[in-house]
Amino acid sequence: MKIAILGAGAWGTALAINLSVRHQVTLWTVDAEHLAEMVSQRTNRRYLPDFPLPDSLQLTSILAVAIDTADLALIVVPVAGLRETLRKIVACGKKVSVIWGCKGFEAQSAMLPHQVAQEEYAGVAPCGVLSGPSFAQEVARRLPTALTLASDNAEFSRNIAAQLHTAWLRVYSSRDVIGVETGGAVKNVITLAAGISDGMGFGHNARAALITRGLAEMTRLGLKLGGHLETFMGLAGVGDLILTSTGDLSRNRQVGLMLAAGRPLPDILHDLGHIAEGVYSAREVLRLGQKLNVEMPITQAVCSILYDGVPARTAVEGLLNREPKTENG
Repeated sequence: MKIAILGAGAWGTALAINLSVRHQVTLWTVDAEHLAEMVSQRTNRRYLPDFPLPDSLQLTSILAVAIDTADLALIVVPVAGLRETLRKIVACGKKVSVIWGCKGFEAQSAMLPHQVAQEEYAGVAPCGVLSGPSFAQEVARRLPTALTLASDNAEFSRNIAAQLHTAWLRVYSSRDVIGVETGGAVKNVITLAAGISDGMGFGHNARAALITRGLAEMTRLGLKLGGHLETFMGLAGVGDLILTSTGDLSRNRQVGLMLAAGRPLPDILHDLGHIAEGVYSAREVLRLGQKLNVEMPITQAVCSILYDGVPARTAVEGLLNREPKTENG
């Protein structure tokens, strides 16, 4: 299969390295200078250093070239860039099937990625979302990873999952686009809280409590949006949440740890060098929860730290000392 991977950050590059073993892959970056660096060095030193790019991997900064002969376009840009990327594909006049790997809610609109795609790409070609517990470095190393590919088009989901499935990259198909996307978005917010708790030295018990109650929070919102319970118990739900809340390769966890150390958020994001989607999704997740009358105390605490100047210790201690209630309440 011919695959165009649109977005040359860490995740897009890792997928390009991984999938090049079996498929003909072209990696697109919007930045011509970035392209020149990758072509000359045959590595992506900006976002995924120390991983040589396969000789078979094609590189370009021209979108039309990337998708010209592609059977599938895999969009791996931040949620903020999804709409513009879809518009660029439409402008090229190529009706290529699309899946996206971004996780979060679009700022201001609070739309999930599939809702953005419905506005920009409806009726053009089959679409879907690829999500699950996956650190870019491990995917680039071809360490065992399991993902979920969800689409309203069941045949498309099954076919593409089968094409991408390998011994080291297991891909399961699903029709629960809402559940998969909600899990991917909300887990980033919960991970910020878990990172803050760890940075405060509150211990493994507190982290486990935050992850478990975060899963409940994620599930409440996801079910209200129309997601399926089993999705939140699977790879794109609890699987992704556990990985990002406990693994030090998680950007959102790193942000939480640095917030706990008292560092200003702008400095953290500058030094991080990558997008931490939880920072940008938290406010939209909270707004959506309030609109749907869904109780989301962890998200509310994270937002109070990010946007209202509440000290991290104060916010997390408040969470851990909330009034007792029934666990399923």
